Amino acid sequence: MAAEDSSAPPSARFEEVLTISNRIEELSNSENEYEEMGTVANEHESANIAFINSITVPIRDKFQTETSMVQDDTLGEVLLFLEGNPNDFPLNNFGLPQLQRAKHKSFLEKAIGDYEPHMAPLDAARPWYTYWSLQGLSALGEDVSTYRDRVIATFKQCQHPEGGFGGGYGHLPHLAATYAATLSIAMVGGEAAYECINRKAMWHFLGRMKQADGGFTMAPGGEEDIRGAFCALVAMSLLNLPLELPPDAPARQQGLTNFLDNLGDWVSRCQTYEGGISAAPGNEAHGAYAFCGLGCLSIMGPPKETLNKYLDVPSLIHCLSSRHCAPECGYNGRTNKLVDGCYSHWIGGCWALVEAAAGKGLWNRGALGRYILSAAQFKKGGLIDKPGKRPDSYHTCYNLSGLSAVQHEYVFDEDVNSDIGQDNLGAPFHWKAEKQVEEGKVWGDEDVVAETHPVFVIPSQAATDCRKYFEANPGF
Repeated sequence: MAAEDSSAPPSARFEEVLTISNRIEELSNSENEYEEMGTVANEHESANIAFINSITVPIRDKFQTETSMVQDDTLGEVLLFLEGNPNDFPLNNFGLPQLQRAKHKSFLEKAIGDYEPHMAPLDAARPWYTYWSLQGLSALGEDVSTYRDRVIATFKQCQHPEGGFGGGYGHLPHLAATYAATLSIAMVGGEAAYECINRKAMWHFLGRMKQADGGFTMAPGGEEDIRGAFCALVAMSLLNLPLELPPDAPARQQGLTNFLDNLGDWVSRCQTYEGGISAAPGNEAHGAYAFCGLGCLSIMGPPKETLNKYLDVPSLIHCLSSRHCAPECGYNGRTNKLVDGCYSHWIGGCWALVEAAAGKGLWNRGALGRYILSAAQFKKGGLIDKPGKRPDSYHTCYNLSGLSAVQHEYVFDEDVNSDIGQDNLGAPFHWKAEKQVEEGKVWGDEDVVAETHPVFVIPSQAATDCRKYFEANPGF
């Protein structure tokens, strides 16, 4: 049979695959769509099933591929949690599992603690584990300044003599590690923490990462991608570093004088035919890179100006909306990929920035909140990618950040913090959490997490305090 298929003319095989009548199945409109899954346990489960039916696409392609079969398996796992309550969590007033705050707190406290010797391969991720754990705890309303001494001790060892931070003691500097370290230091706050950063060396390090085409490399001799641009501008904005390139910046030899030279145009070239944003020009669009690109532009200036200047915003909205999986309710990161809780932030966090440029009401907050509460909480604590996965601090941090984006309406207002951020990448300091969201609400008061800065993804007050300190102490 295989030999017969392979010998058939290509056009015949192509026609066979695309025979619509053999592939398309219209799903039943019956109210008992999921009847085969068992008896409805209670009114909450019935309401959940009704909601899932209301957002399920009524047409299904029966042509099977390896990825479509994995998608079907994943959907089956997710539906068990969206419709029912397999973890037997207490339910909120909307019939969804309550946020297991105490369990998640315990999980994150362990994640930021000591590790056994067999975990040594994670040494280079030390700044990330610190950041994810601190931000997760902050979202849960915990005071992370109690970790100040430990954070200072950790990052003094990770700081490279030539500027920036590495993953651990003696490691070469890297912009990802520098990003996580800077945010961690800003979160614990205080003069001793701020002063542990060698800002002059940082300025020179960032200057060496700046490229003539406008972008940034992640490390000396490393890859150039949009993470570098975002991470560099986060550090520059929080630390109030000069926009002028240092004298030893290689990009000066190509005529550049400022960190922002060619940067907006470089980000623009990262937007793909799908409307999303890729790691670098010519690559595939990806959810996390979308947040990095939008974050970068939102640091460069007011989002209404920078996003509309450098991006095709309607195309971007279409791409981001397409990442919202139905009926799973969560997001995926790329076309033809599975739902994943981390994109609760990487995509969910994009919407505040996009709405500041294009207007309100662009996304379904309630659906994402439903995924996080119902399908992304691990029974023993911590949050996850999807049902069947184990928890980690990465998914815990970004699910909670996504929940904050769902529950709070973040607004850009240049009258906010008018005493700071008037130059040197000061735009991010003019955001405010205007109100808690009521439309589409599926969470109770016990499920509400803390406000999170929409660009820096740390508590807004921590970002403001850090910038204020370095505006008051601008010199090297």
